[in-house]
Amino acid sequence: MSEPEAAVPEPDDPAALARARRDGIAVGLATAAYGVSFGALSVASGLDVAQTMFLSLVMFTGGSQFALVGIYAAGGIAAAGTGIAAAGILGLRNAIYGMRMRPLIVGEGRGLRGWLHRIAAAWITIDESTAVALAQTDRRSVRTGFWVTGLAVFVGWNATTLVGALIGDALGDTRAWGLDAAAAAAFLGLLWPRLKRLQAGAVAVGAAVVAALTTPVFMAGVPVLVAALVAIVVGWFDWFGPRSRRAKEGLR
Repeated sequence: MSEPEAAVPEPDDPAALARARRDGIAVGLATAAYGVSFGALSVASGLDVAQTMFLSLVMFTGGSQFALVGIYAAGGIAAAGTGIAAAGILGLRNAIYGMRMRPLIVGEGRGLRGWLHRIAAAWITIDESTAVALAQTDRRSVRTGFWVTGLAVFVGWNATTLVGALIGDALGDTRAWGLDAAAAAAFLGLLWPRLKRLQAGAVAVGAAVVAALTTPVFMAGVPVLVAALVAIVVGWFDWFGPRSRRAKEGLR
């Protein structure tokens, strides 16, 4: 497998930078809308506003936060261990993102500044920042997309979490407002252009089918990891990519 640096060309492209900023802000706004839902659900489950904000500020990964709060709401303090385990399982994907993004995002800075830079990058390495970054076409746009998205999501998510926690029961069922679909729609918008390639489409379809089949069977978080493993396997072996097609044609 080639190094990540080799896959991303160096020249700057003003249009690409503008697109990276635009994508980052758009995804940040879409994700922020869903933060209201988390804040309301968290308070309804029994956590107070301070505890809810602690989760959004420190944990800062929506899937893990929803898993923890959802299980806590269903089982109370007795289910806290299960909730933490589910949140941890979901959080593992961010470590995988970190391994992919580190060569592209983290510079060679040393001392306190470099240390703080790495901590900040790790803190905002989430689904949204990784997706926007990897959708870009040059190295500077990758970094711009990553930081703009990460910061936009962090600020927006925490602000709307606070709003949701404060208005709580007055909001009612947030799913009725369609807020739970906002982030998914933003992801689909980023993913759609890549699905024109057969290999990317195969990865997406395989992962989606596995996630749909395993969701009714396993605890929250496990279907995501299983689907991710399927995506990695299909992507790694490049069964539907140009290299595989050329190899098959050569055997004929």
